[in-house]
Amino acid sequence: MNQNAADVAQFMLGRDNFSQWLGIELLLVKEKYCKIQMRIRPEMINGLGTVHGGILFSFADSALAFSSNNTAEASVALNCTINFIKACKTADVLIAESQLVSETRRTGIYEITIRNEQKSLVSKFTGTVYKLNKTIYDLEL
Repeated sequence: MNQNAADVAQFMLGRDNFSQWLGIELLLVKEKYCKIQMRIRPEMINGLGTVHGGILFSFADSALAFSSNNTAEASVALNCTINFIKACKTADVLIAESQLVSETRRTGIYEITIRNEQKSLVSKFTGTVYKLNKTIYDLEL
């Protein structure tokens, strides 16, 4: 099946209940790259009044998934690290950009940056994926 990257990412989002719950929107998708957006909601705030770190990790992880799988070649995360740089509050709009930085036959390394509406860096995330040798259409839900 030869579909363009945006169609593949849209197919994935349609099956991804968690990314839908986060409120993720696909802004730009190209082969092994994506730019996504979400708005912070009150239920995403921790006891200190800022966005929960798990929300930022999940947002970046979704960007990793949409960029590393948008050729329809299925990949799963092997290792991910995140640095939290700036706090976020309710109603902040975040944009994540994910792009491939290194690739072998079986793995890929992606860098994901998360910025707020003012373009301030909020978080840096690095994800390593393992290629399953299947397409995303072969995976059962």
